Amino acid sequence: MAEYKHGEMDITVQQKTFNGFVGAVKWSVVAIILVLIFIAIVNG
Repeated sequence: MAEYKHGEMDITVQQKTFNGFVGAVKWSVVAIILVLIFIAIVNG
């Protein structure tokens, strides 16, 4: 097995996946908050 050297692995795919996940979570939270506000206004 090759010796491990910190910082040599190409992680661009993992970074894109993580950034996509964070973006999806962020927009999901925004959508949920908007839906809850809408429900609160309509039920008012």
